[in-house]
Amino acid sequence: MLTKRTTKNQITLPKAIVQSTGEADYYDVTVQDGKIVLTPVRIQQVDSVRSKLEKLGITPDDVEDAIAWARAQS
Repeated sequence: MLTKRTTKNQITLPKAIVQSTGEADYYDVTVQDGKIVLTPVRIQQVDSVRSKLEKLGITPDDVEDAIAWARAQS
């Protein structure tokens, strides 16, 4: 598909491309073999993660204990 770069270095992603990769507000931009590669990035908000942990009754101490346990297993 063809898209045009504006004078402000912006492009519009074709709808079919967005639909096939899933919608994302952020993209990781890299160059591979002279090609621009956009990879959708889905960012989770820290507050929502903390809220989920709180609802599950998981405390920061529980997380530290779990990490210490996992490290001891290797």
